Amino acid sequence: MTSTSPDRRVDSALDPSVEQVRDMGGRAVEWVVAHHDSIRDLPIAPRTSAAALTKALAEPLPVEGRDFTDLLTTFRDVIVPGSRHNGHPRFFGYVSAPGSAVAAVADFLASALNANLTAWRSAPAPTELEHVAIDWIKEALGCDQGAGGLFTSGGSMANLTALAAARHRHCGDAVATHGAAVHPAPLRIYASTETHHSIHKAAALLGIGRANVREIPVDARFRMDVNALVRAIEEDRAAGAEPFCVVANAGTVVTGAVDPLTEIAAVARRYGLWMHVDACYGGFARLAPSARPLFDGMSEADSIALDPHKWLYLPADCGCLIYRDPEAARAAFSLDADYTRVMQTEPAESFAFWDYGPDLSRRFRALKVWMALAHAGSRAVGEAIEGNLDCARHLAELVDASVDFELLAPVELSIFCFRYLPPSARAGGSRRQADEDGLDRLNERIMVALQQAGSSYLSNATINGRFALRGCVLNYRTARRDMEILLDDVRRAAEQVIEKTP
Repeated sequence: MTSTSPDRRVDSALDPSVEQVRDMGGRAVEWVVAHHDSIRDLPIAPRTSAAALTKALAEPLPVEGRDFTDLLTTFRDVIVPGSRHNGHPRFFGYVSAPGSAVAAVADFLASALNANLTAWRSAPAPTELEHVAIDWIKEALGCDQGAGGLFTSGGSMANLTALAAARHRHCGDAVATHGAAVHPAPLRIYASTETHHSIHKAAALLGIGRANVREIPVDARFRMDVNALVRAIEEDRAAGAEPFCVVANAGTVVTGAVDPLTEIAAVARRYGLWMHVDACYGGFARLAPSARPLFDGMSEADSIALDPHKWLYLPADCGCLIYRDPEAARAAFSLDADYTRVMQTEPAESFAFWDYGPDLSRRFRALKVWMALAHAGSRAVGEAIEGNLDCARHLAELVDASVDFELLAPVELSIFCFRYLPPSARAGGSRRQADEDGLDRLNERIMVALQQAGSSYLSNATINGRFALRGCVLNYRTARRDMEILLDDVRRAAEQVIEKTP
């Protein structure tokens, strides 16, 4: 009878040999290289169905393992063609970045290291690297040196975390201990009508209530009306409610509007409100010289939410939250438990991320932020953002010069909203409600036809009650020529839809 020595290594699917790891990694990298080289030639949206994908992918839980070659084949032949290719230079849907090659490599390395950034003691060097990456972001935003922060899963979690800190500063330990019911008056959050829905979701989850998010009207450029904000605060105070937080936008998701941040900061100081800035989409545009003045006043905020996986061109997921005074937020999240007790006495080594946000386990997101910025440099990132802004402005100029399109909102950053006009709608003068409703239906069908065609991709928005074709330029590959191709693609989609209309 033979026995295997405990010191002898046995290759397995869970612990493959060096040669097997090299082979898997090499073939995966070959696919990545080919994908980056061919992304412009791929159809953006897949022509498939849930039923077809289920048929190709569904199977019982495997009892025996399969060879990596088979798995890579499924990825290449089913998953890739069944995916929407957000890295295509004419994918303008939503607010989605392409990711970059170096950041993809960083994600691979971070997953291999598998550091868990709960606290310094759990991951000393990764924790220090997160501090470095946060410091770089603070510098990019013009924040004070004393500011601090952490990476989150995304902007929605960053917004939720900021509102939790704001509520705790206003309510103290009573609500944290006994719940929102012990607070004697309704709390009020102020946000413009253009604010992202994650603010309302956060209010619901925190027990503040969606009805206590008071929506402030906007001006003709979709920016918060500061006079209306002051009136709302005064009305609520007179009625016995407690204003405690105002949320300003630094790039709204619908039109890209940037609220008057300096004026809002002055109102927040006047009434003792926590000022939070949702800069998830637009904040990093401060690196582009032409947009920098829009962000004056942002550094005065108590908290700023950002998405590095947007305009730092990183793969998802990576959100970020910056606190002007981290210690003002610490009390909202710090909670002692024996299994989290920190033994270190040196302040930097006793640091714990769980004191500044809700998560305990945290993946090593900082590596891709650090590696992408260190590899490209802030100048190159700023130039790429400037190029995105220029593409959106070019699109606006093309629309203004055309007879078959019209802009429905001004272009502030890199979001554009427009619609197609058939010949019957191109004459001057006012349109009847029925005409406007018809344009809404026509443009909705055009959007669907455009998405199915696969050359360009737009999403939709509602602007002053009207259906808009909406796009966002957030890709370092996109050039002015892509904006011209986009309009040609929309024209072809319009012709196709009109031909099919009885």
